[in-house]
Amino acid sequence: MNLTRRTFSAFLTCAALGLGTLAQAQTVFRVTTIPEEAATEQIRKFTPLASYLEQALGMKVEFTPVNDYPAAVEALVNKKVDLVWFGGFTHVQANIRSGGKIIPLAQREEDTRFQSVFIAKTDSGIKSLADMKGKQVSFGSQSSTSGHLMPRSFLLEAGINPERDFRRIAYSGAHDATIASVVSGRVDAAALDITVWRKFVSENKVDTKAVDVFYTTPGFFNYNWSVHADMPKAQQDQVKAALLALDPANPQHAEILRLNRATRYIETRPENYKGLEAAARSAGLL
Repeated sequence: MNLTRRTFSAFLTCAALGLGTLAQAQTVFRVTTIPEEAATEQIRKFTPLASYLEQALGMKVEFTPVNDYPAAVEALVNKKVDLVWFGGFTHVQANIRSGGKIIPLAQREEDTRFQSVFIAKTDSGIKSLADMKGKQVSFGSQSSTSGHLMPRSFLLEAGINPERDFRRIAYSGAHDATIASVVSGRVDAAALDITVWRKFVSENKVDTKAVDVFYTTPGFFNYNWSVHADMPKAQQDQVKAALLALDPANPQHAEILRLNRATRYIETRPENYKGLEAAARSAGLL
C-alpha cells in the first residue's frame, strides 16, 4: 500500500471511530442525483461510486434515482437523502429553498470550466445563435444549468429572447432526450451539457454528419456533490475525503471517475456558484 492510500485508510479509521455513535444511529447513507439522463444510465454511472462510499464510510450506501430535478432539490432540503449530485443551478435552488443550509463538498476538475453546446441538423441552415430565430428550440430540464440556465443566459447576452424570438420552446427533461429531439426532427436546435454530447459522439450514438454542434458557450462553474448543513461536520469531512481520494492511477477508482465523466474530484466552495445565482436572477429564473 502506498503512502497516499495508507494515509487515507488511517484517516478513515480515525473518522469511523469519531463517528461511532452516529454509525449506530444512521445505518444507511442515501445518495441521489439530478436526472440528467435516463434512470438506467444514472444507476449504471453511480452504483460503483455508491459501493466505494460504502467501504469508505463503513455503512450501507443506497443510490436511488429521482424523477425530476426539483425532486432532487426537495430530497436534500428535506433531508430525505444525505448526498446529492447537483448541477450548479439546482445547488443554488436548494440553497435558497433551505435558507442557506446546503454545502457543496466537491466538484469535478472539469466543473471549473464547464460548457454547453447548441446542436442542430447539419442541413438545417442553422450556423449561429442568430439563425435560431423563428425556429423550434429545446432546452433540457428547466432547472438544468448546462441545459437551460446558461444557454438562456448566453442567448440573452446575444440579444436573443427565447420567448420572443423562437417559434416554440420545448423542455426535454434530460440531455439524452434533448439530443433525440433534434435527431428526430421534433425541434430544429437544442442546448445541452457538453460532456453528454461528447459521450454520445464517442459511443457512436449520434451521427455528427447529420447532427452536430454549431455553437459552444464560454466556460462556467457547474456540478457538485452537496450535503445538508445539519450533517455532522465529521461526516461531511469523511465524505469529502472519500471523493477527493479517488485516484485515476487506481484502476477501480479510474472506472468510477470515467463513469462520472471526471478527471478527478477537487474541493469546491459556495462562492463558485454566486455567478450562477446572478445569471439565474438576470434571466428571471429565480
